[in-house]
Amino acid sequence: MSKNTLYPIFLKAHELNFLLVGGGFVGTEKLSFLLKSSPEAQVTAVSKEFNAEFLELAESASNVTMIQDTYDEKYLGGKHIVIAATNFPEVNKQIHDEAKERFLLVNVADTPELCDFYLGGIVTKGNLKIAISTNGKSPTTAKRLRQLLEEILPEEIDDLLENLNAYRDTLKGDFEYKVKAMNEITGMLVEKNK
Repeated sequence: MSKNTLYPIFLKAHELNFLLVGGGFVGTEKLSFLLKSSPEAQVTAVSKEFNAEFLELAESASNVTMIQDTYDEKYLGGKHIVIAATNFPEVNKQIHDEAKERFLLVNVADTPELCDFYLGGIVTKGNLKIAISTNGKSPTTAKRLRQLLEEILPEEIDDLLENLNAYRDTLKGDFEYKVKAMNEITGMLVEKNK
C-alpha cells in the first residue's frame, strides 16, 4: 500500500502574493477555492480572456488584480506561489519551468507531476480548519469527505475552541504543565463510549 508523504501546512495567504494564470473554468475553480479558504489572499490573475464567473468572483474581492494579457515571465516578479490553469499544456509547462527557475512554489492544474502542492479539500468551522488530501489521486473523494465533515461537525465547535483557548490562558506553569492540563481536558473529545 502506498503512503501519502505530502507535508500539510497552513499558509497565511493574505501575507503572500499569488499569481494565477488562466481565466477560464479551471482558473475560476482555483480562484474560488483560494478565496473560499483565504478571502484576503493577494492574487494577481493573468489571462487573455476571463469568463463571466471569474469576473464576478474577482470583482467581488478587492484583493484580486486582473491583468488581461497573455502570460509573460515578468508576471512572476514579486510572487511567492504560482498556479497555472490555462487551456494550453505547453504554456502551463513554460509557467512551471520559469517559476521553478525562481524557486517559486507552483501548481499546474490537472498535472500532478508539475505540482509542488495540491489544493485539497478544506473544511472550515470558525477557527477550525481541516485539510484533506488524497495525494492527488482523487479530488472528488476529498470533496465528498469535506462535505461529510462539514455536515457532521457542529457549528458550536468554534465555541469549544474559544473556551479552550480562554482556559489555556488561565493556566500557570511551564509549557509541559500546560500541555498536560490541555490533554486532560480535551481527552474527553476522543474517549470511547463505555
